[in-house]
Amino acid sequence: MLTIRPSREDDIPAITAIYSYYVLYSTYTFETIPPTIDEMANRRADVLKSNMPYLVAEVADSIIGYAYCSWFKPRVGYRFSMELTIYLDKDMCGKGYGRQLLNALLHEAELVGVRKMIACIGDSTNEGSIRLHRAAGFSHVGIMKSCGWKFNRWIDVIFMEKSIGDGDTTAPE
Repeated sequence: MLTIRPSREDDIPAITAIYSYYVLYSTYTFETIPPTIDEMANRRADVLKSNMPYLVAEVADSIIGYAYCSWFKPRVGYRFSMELTIYLDKDMCGKGYGRQLLNALLHEAELVGVRKMIACIGDSTNEGSIRLHRAAGFSHVGIMKSCGWKFNRWIDVIFMEKSIGDGDTTAPE
């Protein structure tokens, strides 16, 4: 059974292991050297300092995924628009866990006043992530062609967006 909950400090080693796989073997992130556990803890702390959600998904007491949102841009005018990050253990993809984790993140983000969620998907061939976001109601915004370089090839980035809560239908409080 899947449990989704706020992340804790003791989740960082599992989060780091999940992400490190994608750094080393995929084009879904443009990092090329896996961050350390300390670096991942600092990144989590930055998200939490911003009062944004940082969630983990557990199955049988094992962390199988994580998701968080952070500032899309650092300027104050962007404060209601967040970029999301979501990763699942490579062996847990395609089981519906990503959809549940993403929906939980959207819910938590709405509770803290986020109005727009932005997905920046590394690699235009990342069909799993594109399908996941589409199923959650995200719409395609655009493609930045050949803006990343990894594994000796140019990589596109897909942008998708979703309004949450009142979106742009009312002024924020």
